[in-house]
Amino acid sequence: MAEKALQLPQIDLSSPDRASSARTIRQVCLDHGFFYLINHGVDGDFINKSVFGESRKFFSLPLQEKMKLALNGGHKGYTALYDETLDTSIKSKGDFKESFYVGPPEGSTPQNFPNQWPPKDVLPSWRATMETYREKLQTASQNLLSLIALALNLDEDFFEKVGAYPPSATLRLIHYPGELSASESETYGASAHSDYGMITLLVTDGVPGLQICREKDKRPRVWEDVPHVNGAFIVNIGDLMERWTNCLFRSTLHRVMLVGQNRYSVAFFVDPKPDCVVECLENCCSETSPPRFPPIRAGDYLHERLRVTYAKE
Repeated sequence: MAEKALQLPQIDLSSPDRASSARTIRQVCLDHGFFYLINHGVDGDFINKSVFGESRKFFSLPLQEKMKLALNGGHKGYTALYDETLDTSIKSKGDFKESFYVGPPEGSTPQNFPNQWPPKDVLPSWRATMETYREKLQTASQNLLSLIALALNLDEDFFEKVGAYPPSATLRLIHYPGELSASESETYGASAHSDYGMITLLVTDGVPGLQICREKDKRPRVWEDVPHVNGAFIVNIGDLMERWTNCLFRSTLHRVMLVGQNRYSVAFFVDPKPDCVVECLENCCSETSPPRFPPIRAGDYLHERLRVTYAKE
């Protein structure tokens, strides 16, 4: 595993001292772009019993049943083992995980690919559970983004004013199988990558494996374990937020190691609306620190990152 475990700060989303929370967020995003979010308003029993319970039920279905819901052109549905390669710089048959994507509700984005759902006669509570969870995360992420705006010395509603919010958010259920063969000894659950959008809210079942690398340009890379904290979301900054802030806030490399145990997690990727133009903030650049990235439509950036991730040689 990693050389050491990382001690991350905890941001209390219910704290009345929003200025203090914003200062802490700013410092941690300058340092490594990862933190815990507590008192976020999502009931722990609902996550552990309902969300993870339904996730385990789905992933325990026969592969032929899961493949009936294989990823469609709108990037919604099931991905099988090895379908994804997050670190395209390594020679690998793919990452050793399976997942299920639930995209934005129908009608909220200009696309023609509806969400796919397991049949009600197979998993009767699955869709309702995931839609309820998504709504709760939408509220938590909106509150968090207002704090991130304050951390950047912007108005609380900045991300709404620039057309990023309400976001094009995606829920992703992930299963890392515990049965490893000798051929999997050099395989990652999730190879090294940064997330693509604004922020990610992650919850895990407590099984270890998540690691981050704070200095992605240094060699050799130093990896640190991110411990599980009961009741907390693990939050990290994504690439588009890094572009907005001219690399002031870090979109940090992370990966998931295989530990020989079944591991379940659920990620909520908060992406800007597809037509939102992401360009360097005025207060994050200067004559001595000019913008490092050209303006880009969020949808174009995300489409290209996903295309590369799922490209087959």
